[in-house]
Amino acid sequence: MRHKDAILNMFGIVIECDLEHGYKYYISNPEVINDDTMEGWMLSTLTVNAVLSDSIALRNRILLENVPAGEEYLQTIILALKTNRRLIITYQRFGRESYETTLSPYALKLFRQRWYLLAYTGRYVATYALDRMLSVEISDETFEMPENFSPAEFFAEYYGITADNTPMAHVVIRTYGNFANYVRTLPLHSSQKEIEHTDEYAVFSYDIRPSVDFVLELMSHGESLEVLEPIDLRLKIRNTLQSSLEKYTSNP
Repeated sequence: MRHKDAILNMFGIVIECDLEHGYKYYISNPEVINDDTMEGWMLSTLTVNAVLSDSIALRNRILLENVPAGEEYLQTIILALKTNRRLIITYQRFGRESYETTLSPYALKLFRQRWYLLAYTGRYVATYALDRMLSVEISDETFEMPENFSPAEFFAEYYGITADNTPMAHVVIRTYGNFANYVRTLPLHSSQKEIEHTDEYAVFSYDIRPSVDFVLELMSHGESLEVLEPIDLRLKIRNTLQSSLEKYTSNP
C-alpha cells in the first residue's frame, strides 16, 4: 500500500485491485501514461535512469542527446508554476539587445533539445527559450491561471513550439521507400492519417497549422518526402529548395 501511495503521488497512476478475478492488480487510469503526457515522460525517464544506473560500465557506449543550456532555471520556473507567481526574466533573442520583462508562467515544453516557457505577457501568450534567458527570479506578484486555458490545446494544432496564428491547412504528403515506416511508427502530428499506400510510396494527411517548425521538419527529410497539398505550401518549399540549390551551383 505504501508503494501504491508513492506511485500515485509521484506519477498520478491509480492502482486498483480486482477482487472478483483473483485479486489481481491493474492500472485504472492508463491514459495518464500515454507518450504525450508528463506522467508518461516521467515514467519513461525513471525507467531509462534505472537501466543506465545498472549499466554505468557502459557509459562510453551509450550516447544521449545533450540539452545545451537553460536547465539551471527549471527549478525556479517550476516553483513559479506551482505557486502561480510571476517571473522576472532578463531575455536576449539572437541578434537582439537583452531586456527585462515580467511574465505569468503557464507551462514548460521540451522541443528539439531545448526547454521553452509558455507565458502570458499581459497582452498575449508567447514562448521563451530557456537557453536565451540571462536571469530568472520569482516575484512577489501572483496571477490566476485562466480556467479555460489548456497548454496542450494551445499547441495541438501546431508542430513544435512556434504558435504564430498560421492558418489551418489540410496538408498531404507522399513518402517514398522505407521512410513511410518511420512516419507510421513516429507520427509527425496527432492528426496524421494514412490515406494511401503502395509498394513504392505512402500518402499521409494532416490537419495542422503549417508554421515554420513544421515546414522545416518536412524539408529536413529531403527526397524521402514530397508535399502534395496545399499548393501554396508545395510552392513555398519548392522555391526554398531552389534557392538552396542555387547556393551550391556557384563557387564558394
